[in-house]
Amino acid sequence: FWMGSSSSGSAAGGAGAADPQLQRFIEVETQKQRFQQLVHQMTELCWEKCMDKPGPKLDSRAETCFVNCVERFIDTSQFILNRLEQTQKSKSAFSESLSD
Repeated sequence: FWMGSSSSGSAAGGAGAADPQLQRFIEVETQKQRFQQLVHQMTELCWEKCMDKPGPKLDSRAETCFVNCVERFIDTSQFILNRLEQTQKSKSAFSESLSD
């Protein structure tokens, strides 16, 4: 698995010759890490916003606040991702038009 021709060519060929399975594994693990970071940020943000005084039970006001906070966080994150994607697409289209 690791001793295939791609591993011997990777030193000379650069990143493009790396094992595709390894690249995919790294991508998946990176996505997992980003997701965990987002969950941590969301938890911290919403906890600070919605929990005045922790008690033995979550009251309906705090529960509603958590739901709204999480939904806003997700909507905002999605908006930012879409915006970054659009920016990246416009940059690549601009680069392609320059190379033509």
